[in-house]
Amino acid sequence: MRIEWPGQRQNTSTNLLRGPMTAFFRGILQPWWWIVLLVFAAALPAHAGLATAPGSQLEVSLLTYGPGTVYWERFGHDAILLRDRLSGQAVTFNYGVFDFSQKHFLLNFIRGHMRYSMDANPAATDIANYVEAGRWIEQQRLTLTPAQRAKLRDFLLWNLQPAHRRYDYEYFTDNCSTRVRDALNFATDGAIKAQLSVHSSSLTFRNQTDRLLAPDPALMLLADLALGPYADQPLNAWQSTFIPMALMNSLENVQVTDATGHRQPLLSSQSRLYAGRLLPPPARAPQLAWPLGLAGLVLASLILLLTHSSRPILDRSGHWLAAIYIVLAGLAGTLMLLLWTLTAHQAAWGNENLLLFNPLQWLLLPALLKHPNQPSRYRPFARYLAAFLATVAMLALLARRLEWLPQQNLPWILLALPIALSLAWIMRGRTGRPETR
Repeated sequence: MRIEWPGQRQNTSTNLLRGPMTAFFRGILQPWWWIVLLVFAAALPAHAGLATAPGSQLEVSLLTYGPGTVYWERFGHDAILLRDRLSGQAVTFNYGVFDFSQKHFLLNFIRGHMRYSMDANPAATDIANYVEAGRWIEQQRLTLTPAQRAKLRDFLLWNLQPAHRRYDYEYFTDNCSTRVRDALNFATDGAIKAQLSVHSSSLTFRNQTDRLLAPDPALMLLADLALGPYADQPLNAWQSTFIPMALMNSLENVQVTDATGHRQPLLSSQSRLYAGRLLPPPARAPQLAWPLGLAGLVLASLILLLTHSSRPILDRSGHWLAAIYIVLAGLAGTLMLLLWTLTAHQAAWGNENLLLFNPLQWLLLPALLKHPNQPSRYRPFARYLAAFLATVAMLALLARRLEWLPQQNLPWILLALPIALSLAWIMRGRTGRPETR
């Protein structure tokens, strides 16, 4: 995705109005003035050629850019390339522009109210930027009739107008790739959607997210934890094109009708413009069940061993380790609850991981950290609460194995269940000790 940094406009009208011609010449000799003139001179012919050229004179391509190294680049990117054969001018249109300096950007990002926009750039400049970043580039030339090429050009220029260029971004259903897909589908009179919608896909929002974020393990785990059952719905080929690479692959099987009424492939040619130098993401999403399950067993075993040690320092270390887990689990549950109730992030709604990590776990802290020989009427409540939380985790495992619930969260169940059982055992042992009065 491209970040649009806000430019700083300089006002030269005061110099021109001061009267002396020396001020005027001194102003036009400034470097920024010549940069403005060069950019204007370069952009004007391209815009005029594309805006007025007949459809028979235009070439249309889909450019797909491989994943980058920054987290918002992990999903790849794409753009529509229009080229005027007569002038040789080429412009790329993409829908991935956002601005960090936008008012309330962070708050809107958290709430799920993100405003993105489309942009147009000289194709050579755009391609050079991705080459410099080391991201591979694939070009697919499209077989469109002259009328369809003109239709696409007119739509893109209309969409580029200030009144139409901004849109409400949504990760899975309305992003830079789906907007490109929809523009091409509009140009082909719905042929792309009609053909892709009938083909099933083995992909889900979750496994594509995990796969593409795998190079950043911490971010991948955080995203997987926050995704609810919406992310596990089966997708058809049309829905799976929220990923630019999936759109690139799907178009290989699309056919369109030419001007004579004959069916032909949508793609007339396909070539790799740049091989890239970055490591590609894995072909499949990582299997998280065994790593997280093993981590849960190790942590639960360590808590039990330390808290049952005869050495006071180890016993207290075990309780502090359990307390740290409880704080983090409660924090994760609170964030998931807020994402569900206070934001527009549909993919985070109804998260079944709340059965495993929730703010109720914080109520165990007073009994856990209090010295066992100190009197406390709170301990029976903590014992029942810990037993309840462990029972809920076991029921979550049963529901997952019997497929009663739609969310694919077995890895998180395997992480949380042994720790919940260890906490229930600790609370039972602490409440069973005699209290000194």
